[in-house]
Amino acid sequence: MTGVAVLIPIALGLGLAGLAAFFWAIRAGQFEDLDGAAVRILIDDETPAPPPGADRPA
Repeated sequence: MTGVAVLIPIALGLGLAGLAAFFWAIRAGQFEDLDGAAVRILIDDETPAPPPGADRPA
């Protein structure tokens, strides 16, 4: 019975900490653009990548 008396407050504290982190993420704007990264990977770059070793002096 003493184990339950210890585990219930710990579980409630962790739940409240997770809820606080979720609300902080909402206020910080973490969920503003959910589709941006998923679509950005599909967009082709206009300029081609330089060939390997092009940034080294000859």
